[in-house]
Parts: sequence; C-alpha cells; structure tokens
Amino acid sequence: MEQIFIVNEDQRAILKTVARFVKEEVTPRAAALDANPDPEQGYSFEIVEKAHEVGIRTMTLSEEWGGLGTDSLTTAMVIEELGKGDLGVSVIMAQTLKIAQIMQKALNPEQRVRVLPGFAADPRGMLAIGITEPDNASNYFLPYPTPFRTTAEKTKGGWIVNGMKHFISNGNRASYYLLFVQTEKGIPMAAGTTCFLLERGRPGFTIGRVHDKMGERLANNAELVFQDCFIPDENVVGKAGNGFNVMAEFFPQSNAYAAASVLGVACALHQKAIDWAKLRIQGGKPLIEHDGIRAQLVEMRMLIDASRSYIHRACWLADHQEQGWDKTLGVLPKAMASQAAWKIATWCLEIHGGHGYMKEAGVEKLVRDAAAFLHSDGVNRTLFLKAANFMFKD
Repeated sequence: MEQIFIVNEDQRAILKTVARFVKEEVTPRAAALDANPDPEQGYSFEIVEKAHEVGIRTMTLSEEWGGLGTDSLTTAMVIEELGKGDLGVSVIMAQTLKIAQIMQKALNPEQRVRVLPGFAADPRGMLAIGITEPDNASNYFLPYPTPFRTTAEKTKGGWIVNGMKHFISNGNRASYYLLFVQTEKGIPMAAGTTCFLLERGRPGFTIGRVHDKMGERLANNAELVFQDCFIPDENVVGKAGNGFNVMAEFFPQSNAYAAASVLGVACALHQKAIDWAKLRIQGGKPLIEHDGIRAQLVEMRMLIDASRSYIHRACWLADHQEQGWDKTLGVLPKAMASQAAWKIATWCLEIHGGHGYMKEAGVEKLVRDAAAFLHSDGVNRTLFLKAANFMFKD
C-alpha cells in the first residue's frame, strides 16, 4: 500500500530505498532476533550498519553534517516503512533520527562540531534520551509537581550526577545521550531540570540491565546508572535549569514519529489479514468473500489512513508552526495510531483463528509489538490528559 501525500520525487526515491532495505535486511532477520531469549541479543549491529550504508541512519542530519536533511514529514514516512518490517528496528532508528534533528538545533556551535561529525561517521552510532525513571514517567508528561530522582550537584567546572534512568531506548547502544537531570532542589522537574550532553564511557556512568520485553525486541531498552558522574559545564544544553524548555522547543514531532512506528505494525497486520482472508476457505468460500470479513478489512484500512493523515499533518506543522501548529498535535497522533493498531491486531488475530495464535504465522509477534505503544512514548490516558490541559488551560 503506497503512502499518501508523497509530494516530490526525492521522497519517492527515499521510500523505495527504505522499502528495499526492509525487504533485504530486516524481514529475513526479524523473527529469529525476536525469538532470542537474551534481550540484549535481539539487537542487530548488521541491520544498523546496513542502514548506515544506504543513508537511513543519518538522513535527518543536514548535508553540512553528512546527512540528507530530510524534513519531519519525510522522516515519518521512513519510520512507518521501517515499522512494516519490524517495530524494534523502526524505534531504534526513529530515536536516532529524532535526536539528531534535536541536536542540530539545541546544541551550541562548539557542541555540534564536537559531536555530529563523529556520530555521522560511526556506522554503529546510535542516540538516546535519558528521561524516564522508575517512579517518574507519566509525571513528566503531565507534569506532576515532583522533582526527578536523578540529581546533579554543582561543582567546580561542572556537575556531579547521581541516580538512574530506565526503559531507555538505545540505552545500552547509544554513543551520545541527552540526559535530563534535576539540578535545582525543592522545585518541580518542569522548573528545575537541566539537559546535559552525555558521551558513552564517561566515568561514573554505567549501563544497568537490559529490560526483557514482551515485544519490540529488536530494540534494546536499558537502565542508565550514575554514581558521582562528572559532567562538565560545556556539556550543558541550553541553560542550566531550563531543560524542559529544550524539550518543549525541540521535540514537537517526537509523538508523531512514535505514531509512525506503530502505524507500520498496523500496516503489516492489515496485510497479513488480507493475505489470510484470500487463502483460507471457510463455509465453502474464501474468508474475503464473507461480507463481515470484507467490511472489517476495509475498516482497518480506514483506521490506518486516518492515523497516517493525522501523523503527516502533525509532522508538516511541526516544521511549519506558523501555519497553525496546535500543541495537541504533539500529544495525540501516537494515542490514535496505537489504539488503531491494537484494534487491527485483535481483528487480525480473530481472522486467523487458531492459526494466528501459532507463532509460525507471524501474527503473534505483531500483536506483541502492537501492545508496546499503548504506553510507550506516554501512556495513552496520560496523553489525553495532557492534551486536555492544552485545550482547556483557560
């Protein structure tokens, strides 16, 4: 199914390259990697290196830094295409593509020169954001007036960081991180947080466990542990105590990228449902000739198309905010796409009957993957409340 709103031949060429990459590099590896009982071994350096070879890994970097300078709409299309092959691969790339975009805008000139060339040249280079903590996740999205538990004390020439983040996508694989830490005591995280640029291997910073997840297993999520970790002043992103403004200013398309990842899963489920409905004979004729099944397949298509339109609108306006950006567009596309994907997952499973419950059909993996984004990038109920706060703040 070709994506709508391809507006130029560059987009078409990029998407053809990504579709070929998914077919040749992702699909043949995905099932075996997903089935590995060691969560750390679900990750594939081979896939990342191949993504580097064809220019996917760095495409949101400007040409100055070795990328293609893709806009947010094109990037969302790419993320969806990757999600059709595997959700985990889509997520590791979406995180990296998003953070590369952020770094180009949020880092100062010295930081950009220090970080971006090395990242662009590293075939395995990944990026991560350290926000979520064991008892601070939805608190960040609303935000509830509580501080982060990960804190930094000012010292000569920098900061001493202690604490832990968890559930961090690419946490054990990233070469650079944007780390959000409480630097002002006794006030809410929204007012007293600083964003730091963090390099892998800095003394006092170690990787904890890699989380053993239900789905999305080709992406690693891990703990980040800080024990008297010194981060110099030159690694502060923006201004100290102003971390939340960094997020508000530079993350508008983050939610839409998450939506694009899970929409790719919805597309894969829809295609499986169509293929099975054409093949399976029930009641003397293929399932697709039964009116109820035909109507259900069309409803799946409607949910996918509507979610995609919402994502594309959010991404285009994220880059053209003067044309009518609405803050709910930074919150709701993921909620819509994940709910659509979950409905499509359950319908696909029902259409397959007992066959869908067996692992060899491949539906079971997609159902586990679809479940990930009912909470990932924000629990949907929390996101609705956040959108309500934007809508009814007066």
